Amino acid sequence: MVKKFFLSLTYLIFFFSDIQSQVNFVVYLEDASITAITEEKDFLWVATYGQGIFRYSKKDQKWFNFSTKSKNLKNDIFHAVAVNKNYVWAGANEGLYIYDKKKNKWTVKKFSLGGEFGNWIRSLCYDPDEDILWIGRFRNLTQLDVEKQKYKDFDLTQGNDPKSNTFKAIKMDGDSLVWFGTESGVHIYRKKKKIGQDSWQFINNKKGFKQEGDAVSISDFVFEPERVWFGTDEFVTPKQPQFNIGGLYNYNRKFIWDKYSKENGLPANGIYCLERTGNYIWAGVYSFDKKEKEEYAKGLVLIDRIKGKITPIDLDLLQTKSSTITTLYFDGKDLWIGTGKGLWKLSISNPMAEWSLKKTNKKGGATK
Repeated sequence: MVKKFFLSLTYLIFFFSDIQSQVNFVVYLEDASITAITEEKDFLWVATYGQGIFRYSKKDQKWFNFSTKSKNLKNDIFHAVAVNKNYVWAGANEGLYIYDKKKNKWTVKKFSLGGEFGNWIRSLCYDPDEDILWIGRFRNLTQLDVEKQKYKDFDLTQGNDPKSNTFKAIKMDGDSLVWFGTESGVHIYRKKKKIGQDSWQFINNKKGFKQEGDAVSISDFVFEPERVWFGTDEFVTPKQPQFNIGGLYNYNRKFIWDKYSKENGLPANGIYCLERTGNYIWAGVYSFDKKEKEEYAKGLVLIDRIKGKITPIDLDLLQTKSSTITTLYFDGKDLWIGTGKGLWKLSISNPMAEWSLKKTNKKGGATK
């Protein structure tokens, strides 16, 4: 049975513009490695690496698990999840898992193009206006017309660079743009135009991203009306010290690129994930050891996008078991923080620029 842990932090005080704000948080799915979060009306869907897919009823505050352990799903490792009123889609190493809500049944879609790696699905994005599911694969991009159940594949390789066709992140930007992050730049699709050369644009580190590094690998996006924020991967070695240098880039949608990195306040250059709440950007960060060739998680930071101030979050105040912040999701009220060991729901009345060290916590009992 799924374990739910409740922790009430009654007097954890934050300071923002001299205004005190009370912060409460709840811990769910302790020890689960969270990979992706999405929602539909009244339900939250959570993908994990090793424990399948979880559904949370906000109304009943109850969890339901799809997994091999629950004997209702034949896979436990997932990288992405998307949902509409009829289906849930989950990206795995071996294809696209599809849950038909009416039939209460999971099936698996395999893709013929791209070989074995073509079935490694790392990103999903559902467009409710067009009733389209975008499927980011290790090789190729796929578009699913949900109503017609028709799949269309795209090879978006730029020049001789196969990494420009290796997809890691997909997000909607308003009602007209879709951004696709790859291991070597970003594709932009303009929905108002018919699919063709005029509807697509590609930006890499030769045209943007301050022309830094050998290549730029996109891990996540967040959007403002006038700006786009890009989280990028860090991967460097002694022989390739400029391969993927990482950092958080800010693009004004025209010509100007700014960057946050260790040089100006970030605790690390690798970015796992991003989310926006009002005037603040949240980022899960990590560093890459070029000698050991290992990632080392460096926690969570809060960035004032107006003032540019960077504040590392003291995760001890949230009693997290892991400093690996894998995914972030804001539902309009609560910030859901996916980690390497558990899911945190953080309820805040104001985002904060500084965290005080004062805390008095009261633990509630664990329920099963």
